Amino acid sequence: MSTTPRRRVGLLVETSLGSGREILRGIGRYARQASNWQLFHAAGGLSDAIPDWMKDWEGDAIIARIQNRETRDQLSKLGIPIVDVLGVCENQFPLVHVDDEAIGKLVARHFLERDFQHFGFYGISDENWSDRRGTAFREALREGKSFHELKIPRQSRAEAPERFQQLQEWVRSLPKPNAVMVCSDQRGLELLEACHSEEITVPEEIAVIGVDNDAALCEISEPPLSSVRGGHFNVGLEAARVVDLLLSGKTLKSRTIRVPPNEIVERESSSIRAIKDPVVARGVSYIRQNLASGITNDSISRACGISRTLFQKRFREAMDQSIREFILERRIERAIQLIRGSDITLADVAERSGFKHQEYLGQVIKRVTGQTPGQLRKEAKV
Repeated sequence: MSTTPRRRVGLLVETSLGSGREILRGIGRYARQASNWQLFHAAGGLSDAIPDWMKDWEGDAIIARIQNRETRDQLSKLGIPIVDVLGVCENQFPLVHVDDEAIGKLVARHFLERDFQHFGFYGISDENWSDRRGTAFREALREGKSFHELKIPRQSRAEAPERFQQLQEWVRSLPKPNAVMVCSDQRGLELLEACHSEEITVPEEIAVIGVDNDAALCEISEPPLSSVRGGHFNVGLEAARVVDLLLSGKTLKSRTIRVPPNEIVERESSSIRAIKDPVVARGVSYIRQNLASGITNDSISRACGISRTLFQKRFREAMDQSIREFILERRIERAIQLIRGSDITLADVAERSGFKHQEYLGQVIKRVTGQTPGQLRKEAKV
């Protein structure tokens, strides 16, 4: 009885970043479905060389994030099919990568729909993927919009203070309100820290969206960072499919495959429309910071230094809704984030999002989403 030969596939994909972990998940999904795959993962991060065991490894193919020429040249000597899933180093291997241009356009559309007039991009110089995202973002903006760009090269830990100072000066100089796309979530955290150090409110003065949706990084930032799900899981699936084609002796239709992004996961760093009235922006910031407490129109207007009647008028003109409607929307938004992204009790969710009773929270969530809080939480864990 003949059996299908097992395919031994090596994985040179780092696990330190959410994008790498998502690629591995996609490859793993394909391998389980194929049933005749055996995976060999090289632990660790991206480096200048492949691991020693892989140099004499008797495998069938490798999927790798090729960071540099040395790694590329070492892999080419192995004489087996190689699929690159990074695209930083020009090479002769098939490439499967997220569509950087589509990512930039997606973020531009998101911000344009929210009436921003001023835009910024914070990227990494001499990185082709960052350049592609920034260029597409800028080109997707309509004429008449102001655009400001800061690109800083990768630097050593010792040079980090200098880079951060440069970033502080940049965010301070931006016209506001401003919508900033950041090339990656890692740089997104830096940008939010710079805004905090300069006492610039996010998202009222600067709205921020990163890329990769690295949930751990996005959730520890303050405020939580909105980010693009770039499609890395599908990159893993597609790279594995390409390996299967190569091992079957089939010809690829294209040696470069761009995988479209999934969506923008909106968190607090961008969950706002452009607010031109600085007093209203100050009031919105106060509301966000005090959602869990018993905020009133009086307390908000006092924090803004104007009368309640005048603030109510200016708020409706700027936001096209009442203060009460806005507060309820933000409380629902925060409650849904806590339900989906944490394991705290529903009573704690109600308290942290400003609802007096858990029962009322459940009624509101059911009305808005069509699901109970329990169903939302279960769905998020799938």
